[in-house]
Parts: sequence; C-alpha cells; structure tokens
Amino acid sequence: MSSGTVPKPIASTSSFIDDRIGAGNFLKRNLRKIFPDHWSFLLGEIALYSFVILLLTGTFLTFFFKPSMGEVVYDGSYEPLKGVMMSEAYASTLHISFDVRGGLLMRQMHHWAALLFVAGMMVHMLRVFFTGAYRKPRELNWLIGVGLLTLALFEGLTGYSLPDDLLSGAGLRITEGVMISLPLVGTWITFFLFGGEYPGEDVVSRFYSMHILLIPGILLALITAHLMLMWVQKHTQMPGKGRTNTNVVGAPFYPAFMAKSGAYFMFTFGAIALLGTFAQINPIWLFGPYSPADISAGSQPDFYMGFLEGSLRLMPAWEINVLGFTLPMSVLIPALLPMGIVMTGLALYPFIEQWVTGDRSEHHIAERPRNNPHRTSIGISAVTFYGILWLLGANDEIAAFFHVSLNWTTYVGRVLIFAGPALAYFITYRMCLGLQRRDAAVIGHGVESGVIKRLPSGEYIEVHVPSNEAIEAHMRGKTAVPMITDVDVDGIPPKGMRGPLGKLRAKLSKAYGGEKIPLDGEHPHEEHAAVGSDVEKDRSLPS
Repeated sequence: MSSGTVPKPIASTSSFIDDRIGAGNFLKRNLRKIFPDHWSFLLGEIALYSFVILLLTGTFLTFFFKPSMGEVVYDGSYEPLKGVMMSEAYASTLHISFDVRGGLLMRQMHHWAALLFVAGMMVHMLRVFFTGAYRKPRELNWLIGVGLLTLALFEGLTGYSLPDDLLSGAGLRITEGVMISLPLVGTWITFFLFGGEYPGEDVVSRFYSMHILLIPGILLALITAHLMLMWVQKHTQMPGKGRTNTNVVGAPFYPAFMAKSGAYFMFTFGAIALLGTFAQINPIWLFGPYSPADISAGSQPDFYMGFLEGSLRLMPAWEINVLGFTLPMSVLIPALLPMGIVMTGLALYPFIEQWVTGDRSEHHIAERPRNNPHRTSIGISAVTFYGILWLLGANDEIAAFFHVSLNWTTYVGRVLIFAGPALAYFITYRMCLGLQRRDAAVIGHGVESGVIKRLPSGEYIEVHVPSNEAIEAHMRGKTAVPMITDVDVDGIPPKGMRGPLGKLRAKLSKAYGGEKIPLDGEHPHEEHAAVGSDVEKDRSLPS
C-alpha cells in the first residue's frame, strides 16, 4: 500500500466523522496503523477477549449471587441437598446453577474464561520473553504485563473462593494458613480479612468486593495503559524481507485487522461457549457446603495456583523459633519464594539483560528464540521449575494412580526441582546452537531438493538448491547479541570495569552475548549419504 494514498473505507469513514466532530485527521492517522500479520501476535488477544467475556458473564452472575456467610436451610431444586444448612453464598450459587435460566452456562463460561484469561497472558508473556520484545522502549509495558499476571492470580483466588463449597473452602483454609504465618502482621491481616477467628463472617463479602470492584478496576486500568503504550510505541515484528527497525509490515487496523480481530473474538467466544456447554467444571453441588470439620479427597486448585500447591507439598516441615516468635518456614518459603522468584525475575530481567549486554538501543525487530540461546535457556528453565511444582501439586493423585509411594514421589520431586531446571537449561542451549548451525547450513549450502545425483566415483548425493527468498530473509534477520568490551583501544579496562562488579559484568557479558554460530562463516563441506558407493565396491569383489 502506498504511503500517499488512503484506502476508500478509511477515507469515507474519517470523512463522515470529520464532518460531524472534526476528528478526521486523527482517524486517518490511527485507522491506517499497521499491524504485523504473524500468528504469534494474536496470543495476547486471547487474554483480552477472555477478559471481555469475564466482564459480561460476571455482570450476569452478580444479579443472582448473594455474598453472605449467613446460614440458611436449602430449599432449592437440587434434591440431595434439600434441608441442609449452608451459607447464603453457597445456596445462591446452587440457585444460579439449577434455577436461573442459563445460569449454569454463565457460571461455566465464566470459569472457563478465567482459565483462558490467565493461560492467554502466560502464553503471550512467553512469546514476548523468548523474542526479546520487552527490550527498549517496551520495558514499562513489560512491567505492566507482569503486574497484570500477578493481579489475575489474585482475581482467580478471590473468585474461586466465593461459592463457599467444600473445595473452595479447603483452598481458603490454605490461604488463611499462609497469611497467619506472616511474621508480626499475619494475625492482624487474617482477622481483618475474615472478620475474626477462621472462618469468620466477612471473608466472602470482602472477597466479593475485591473480585468485582477493586481488582477488575485495576486490571481494566492496566489493560488500557498496556494497549495505549503498545499503540504509541508500535508493534515489534518478526525478521523478514522488507522489515526493519523503522517500519512495520502488515495490514492496516481498518478494515483488515478489525475484521480479523472481530472474527477472532467470535471464535474465542464460541470456544468458551462450547466449553461451558459440554465440559463440566467446578460442580459445586457434588462437593457440598464448606465446614471446617470436613475435608475433601483429591482436591486440586485451578492450574494457575497448582505450582503453589506443589511447593507446599514438597517443602519439608521446617520452622525457626527466634525471640519468642515462630517462623513456619514450611509455609512461608513455598507460599512466597516460588512466586517471588518467577515474578521478580520477570520484572527485573529486561534491566538485568541491559546491564549485562550494555545494549541501550531501541529494538522493533523481534528475535528468534534460537538466536539468543542463553535467554531461551533461562526461560525454559523457569517453565520447567513452574511445571515441576505444578505437577507435584498432584503428588497424591500420581502416587495413587501409578501405585507408587507418596513419600518417594515427594523425595523425587525435591530432587527434580533443582535438577530439572539445570538439565532443561543445558538441553535448550544445545538445541539452540544446533538450530543455529542448521540455519547456517541452509544459508551456506541451500536446502535439500529431493533430487539424487550419482557422481563419477559412484557416490550418490542429494542436490541442494537455494532456499526460499522469504525464508532466507527471515534467517538473515539474525543479529549478534550485544556485549560490552572490558578493555579500550589501548588494552586498558574502562573505569567502570576495574572493580569486582565490573569484572563480573564483563564475564557475564562475554558468556551471554556475542555471535555463537555465524551465518556466513566458514562451514565445513556437508557430508552426503553415499547410498551406492559401498554396494558398487562389494560387487567388484570376487565371490
């Protein structure tokens, strides 16, 4: 599309608006904004559309839900619980499920949308991390994204606890145990939230206020800021033909991206509606009302809280007694350390990488994960750390299903939580280097054509042809990871690199940065399969 022409749909729309409110120039400029067309850039939209569906279904549910722990006798349509004492919160959730037209569908769609909201953010954040899209000038937007993910976890926790069924009550009991274990302030926070001794009378009403007002309001503000910054800073794009740090190659916002985005929203809505219709989730009527005297078997939290469950199960029973205070490390460490490592690491990584590499330039071209092997290895190690904790959150189910010792399952998990990330780092790093070598071979020798040629010597080889122009441009978008120099032109270390911290920075930069496998370097001759040469030799031998 020529930069000097305005497509007719944009021109007519902006003219219509300009004749009425004088915003034609603003619309022309913004409706022509180009969006990249790579599929991975749609991952974040899954989270956005799920959030919209959460707001719509959540609004419906608020008309019927009663956030009260006052006890009532159930007299609804579900016969097995008739005459049972329960909280108004639980009774109203049963009422939504069985007596409100479309209520169960809305409940299940709300729950599925919540899972997809968190999953969409996680996958989107992984895409941004592995492609280096958090680099300057997008550090602030990255921090907003980390804040959004953290808030989404708490939003899920508050919503999960509202029905006051036995399953959510068990999770709430764990939450109470974590809060009361906090030094000095734990008791005060617990009494404030629960309105007295556990389970208190106020926790559902206070969680309800947080769930429908406080946290969604902050989420909405952060999402708006996130989108505004993305709009102002323009998109990153994958390397390829014609793509540079000063342009964006793709389709305009209107009508191409708007049509694509609208269809994608309807697809997301349809997928969640189908899940809400055919895939049962959180059947609270099977669990019964919560009572501190009861306990459920095989209960598991939603997937995004599973890693905290796993850390609690793996942690040994440690505690420290200091100055009359008891610090239950078996609760504090698993509740605070894993999330602290992941969230703090995510928030600080752009700045740590900038310090290590000394790279303060703007980046609008995303990196292929293989081209920054250390970053990719660190990311996969974090995913492995999370995955092991998530898996071991079901150590009792694993032990029961596979008929193995629960204790040994726990012991193996304690070893894997350290060995797993280290092994994942090593394997990922070697895979990245192997993929870089493959790219270098394609650039240097072309791609396999499927045509077999016989040489005069009798050897058979496969003929290679030049790679596709677009694929080669994608590969040639690779740039060396920046690194700082520890000496100047005279061989003298700069002032900032002379101390222990400077020397450490230089070593980290040398290991992290630089070109690992050059694309256009010297490549050894590629060995080809000698399919027939040995056979010909064998035939020449006397029988």
